[in-house]
Amino acid sequence: MSVLELQDVSKTYGAEASEVNALRRVSLTVNAGEMVAVMGPSGSGKSTLLTIAGSLEDASSGEVLVAGSPLSRMSRNDKARLRRRTVGYVFQDFNLLPGLTATENVALPLELDGMSAGKAQAAGRRALDGLGLTERADRYPDELSGGERQRVAIARAVAGERRLLLADEPSGALDSVNAGEVMRLLHEACQRGVAAVVVTHDAQLA
Repeated sequence: MSVLELQDVSKTYGAEASEVNALRRVSLTVNAGEMVAVMGPSGSGKSTLLTIAGSLEDASSGEVLVAGSPLSRMSRNDKARLRRRTVGYVFQDFNLLPGLTATENVALPLELDGMSAGKAQAAGRRALDGLGLTERADRYPDELSGGERQRVAIARAVAGERRLLLADEPSGALDSVNAGEVMRLLHEACQRGVAAVVVTHDAQLA
């Protein structure tokens, strides 16, 4: 079953002389349990593809379906709900909130979606436990290594019932050992039925 489908998606910025075609008629299908690596040079539209796939940005033309639902027919609130419940993001620079512990960072999106603080934090701890961060759950981001922060970011992306994982250069800031660990964790998420799209410049990881 397809979790993400892009149908002839194009994205254009600017107009006339300053027009830039970031994406041109991209079609892509990612099924449950499948991981797709997206490669290309800087400026080729990789990150744009992820933001459109995750409903953070609208396509200029074409259609995007997430879990069978066309994004073009969704309201702004519907898209926000979809992102909270279905889509998980892993950013290159982690995007963790410095004033929150690892558990609180993972639990926050669940709380924003209406889950009680207790249940959200329990779900956050389970996600961290699964990534080998049990003993680091109460630490703040500046008390964690780069690899640990990235694992917290992955835990946040997969906590709850997320079905689609979008990762933008998830290993870009890590050494080779931690990069391999991050990719292993993404593979494990796919083995649980999550669909994943990973942007990377690293041919070996791809």
